[in-house]
Amino acid sequence: MMDALRKVPVAVIAALAVQTVGGLVWAGGAAARIATLEERVGEQRLVAERLARLEEQSRATRAAVERIEERLEGWG
Repeated sequence: MMDALRKVPVAVIAALAVQTVGGLVWAGGAAARIATLEERVGEQRLVAERLARLEEQSRATRAAVERIEERLEGWG
């Protein structure tokens, strides 16, 4: 009877230890995935800023071409 009482707490402690280790491994993996996602979001911000600059340059180029066309039409 005493042996059975001693085995139960050891089994419970072992189960808790295994679950704790598993939880820590899972949390480490989750932290790595979050870090990867944060890095991707940062890269996307840079791409969005570049795209905005390109769009503005495109508008300026279009306006310049329209002014040139208007001047050329006035010569004709």
